[in-house]
Amino acid sequence: MARWRLAAGIAVLLALAGFCGLLFRPYLQNWRLQQYIEQVAFDVSRKGQDPAVYTAAVADQASRLGLPVPVDHIRVTKSEGGVFIEARYFVRVDLLVYTVDLHFRPAAGVR
Repeated sequence: MARWRLAAGIAVLLALAGFCGLLFRPYLQNWRLQQYIEQVAFDVSRKGQDPAVYTAAVADQASRLGLPVPVDHIRVTKSEGGVFIEARYFVRVDLLVYTVDLHFRPAAGVR
């Protein structure tokens, strides 16, 4: 009787590890995009740039990371204190019997 419990426990742990493995990459890529947005938003050498340049830079980085960030979902707001950059997107993850949309909103800067 103890063998089937051990086997069931191992199967549950393997399923959980697989589930976490499928979700790890989108969260890692979002973290990388967040880091890039923070770097760009607080870069004083970019302070005088047009918002379209910020948008293009974020869209390019998202593309390099393989993230589906539409250009019209990147918002750049300039103020006297600096710039605020926000991107909105979602990643669809298929989990064999269920599909989940992970919504992300990385942002950084001064409002």
